[in-house]
Amino acid sequence: MTDLKEAMRSKDQAALRGIRAIKAALQLAKTDGTGDEMNEAKEIKILQKLVKQRKDSLDIFEKQNREDLAAVERAEIPVIEKYLPAQMDEAELEVIIKGLIEKTGASGMKDMGKVMGMASKQLAGQADGKTISSMVKKLLA
Repeated sequence: MTDLKEAMRSKDQAALRGIRAIKAALQLAKTDGTGDEMNEAKEIKILQKLVKQRKDSLDIFEKQNREDLAAVERAEIPVIEKYLPAQMDEAELEVIIKGLIEKTGASGMKDMGKVMGMASKQLAGQADGKTISSMVKKLLA
């Protein structure tokens, strides 16, 4: 709420849109009727989804040469990412996934599901699924 008020005062439209999107998504998740309690892991998942949606939209807008719409998405992504935990770099990710491969005894692509399941749980919020998947494929190949 403090960041929302600050964005209003400074008339930062990108921050305002991004923070309002976060607030709306979290509020929607709290009142979705499932009765699930909101926890930090669920909040991180929602924020990652918002970033992914904007990156997907950005790709589409760039392919269609809609720079006006792409600029809006490009400005909102860092605002939302500010509320996510720091993303793990590739070297750290590789070390952890190698450890998981050894732990599961994975020997090829047929074992990718086992490794992905463990990696997704362990690295939730620290790396996105696409990055994890590409690293697992690279290491199992």
